[in-house]
Amino acid sequence: MLASVIIPTHARPEILGRSIAALAQQSLAVGRYEILIGLDGHDTASEAAARAAWPHDPLLLTIDAAPHAGQAAVRNRLIARAKGRVLVFLNDDVTAGPDLLHAHAADPAHSASSYPSLVLGSTPWRIFEPDTLFRRLVRETSMVFFYHRMDEAVSAQSARADPDHTPDHDWGFRHAWLLNLSIRADLVRAVGGLTQFPSTYGFEDDELAWRLRERFGARVLYRPDARGTHDHRLTPSEYLRREYTLGYSAHGFANQAPACARELFGREITDQAEIDYCREFITRERVNIERVRERFHQLDTIPASAIHGPDSHMLLDMLYQQHLPLKRWCWRRGFLDALNARGMNRAPPPAASARGG
Repeated sequence: MLASVIIPTHARPEILGRSIAALAQQSLAVGRYEILIGLDGHDTASEAAARAAWPHDPLLLTIDAAPHAGQAAVRNRLIARAKGRVLVFLNDDVTAGPDLLHAHAADPAHSASSYPSLVLGSTPWRIFEPDTLFRRLVRETSMVFFYHRMDEAVSAQSARADPDHTPDHDWGFRHAWLLNLSIRADLVRAVGGLTQFPSTYGFEDDELAWRLRERFGARVLYRPDARGTHDHRLTPSEYLRREYTLGYSAHGFANQAPACARELFGREITDQAEIDYCREFITRERVNIERVRERFHQLDTIPASAIHGPDSHMLLDMLYQQHLPLKRWCWRRGFLDALNARGMNRAPPPAASARGG
């Protein structure tokens, strides 16, 4: 078995079905890879959708169900059962291109004689119509991922304009997104798999890559040919919820993995001075943030084509910069809620009505 595909999922049967159907049509020969799906909680619909979408030997499709425990726990269960030499981590909303598994599994970086490496595939966002300016910002700036920067570096290197960003350029542990990432199975098992943090969303991928770097000097390499599509229609509310959740998760992460967190954030986020600043920021900015939030949501009503021409990248970057106070407000609101042992607020985090923490 050359590759084991690791997919956690919960209650998204239609999206999962599309993902499995694409994995069933890979250029890598059937029998050289297996699919392992972890159901994070009771989910008969997703199991049925996955089995219906897989036309090959049913022994090559493993479905593991257990009570809700978060993505790190799900992936660790699947890692223990995987038979492949290379583990290919995918999200359930990634629709693999036909060569994705071959590109991961055959990458020279995964040979036993190569320097230990993690291989990151390209995962552009699916374009939904009608396209909006908000979704274009997500695709073309650093709001969520940094693929646009890596693709620009690859293009510049191809044109010999950027000799520093060769195919073996190390992008660092911050780019090790389990959305579309492959790692040799023996390396993952040697460091004990993924760490389970108190809040079960965010940072486990960065921390795994950090430990692999510390233990083996592992690099993170970018491979555009390992391509899939991120089949997710992100909304402004979901985006702000994501930032709040990352802030909430950051508290437990920083306490459990302080050295990694210190390098990731560039500071000690649990220091009293940092906590005091968070409280002051939340209080000082709450009225302004409500105005920014209103304009931010309006971006999802404006056509993506509203910005065009030779200066479009500059204008998109200006919009990106304008939203950063709102992004940071939501993150700090989540961090303070975790610090004060408040339950995670499942609704969009309040702004003008919020207390200072």
